[in-house]
Amino acid sequence: MSITTEEKQRIIQEFARFPGDTGSTEVQVALLTARINRLSEHLRVHKHDYHSHRGLLKLVGRRKRLLRYLEREDEGRYKALIEKLGLRK
Repeated sequence: MSITTEEKQRIIQEFARFPGDTGSTEVQVALLTARINRLSEHLRVHKHDYHSHRGLLKLVGRRKRLLRYLEREDEGRYKALIEKLGLRK
């Protein structure tokens, strides 16, 4: 259910704002989105895995808070990010 190191590095390189950036809001949201997508696939197969479902809800809430922060601070970066990730809104 977790993402591989190679996949994580690829996501970081794709969404980094500058070389060596691993903690910007865009990178954090992209990593959370990858984890959410992976966990959603797991839950489609294992419908009664309630512990993982709770973890999914926590990840979605964290991503939502980060997106709200980014929208408040820089709307242009927010719109570019949700378009690149294919998120609604």
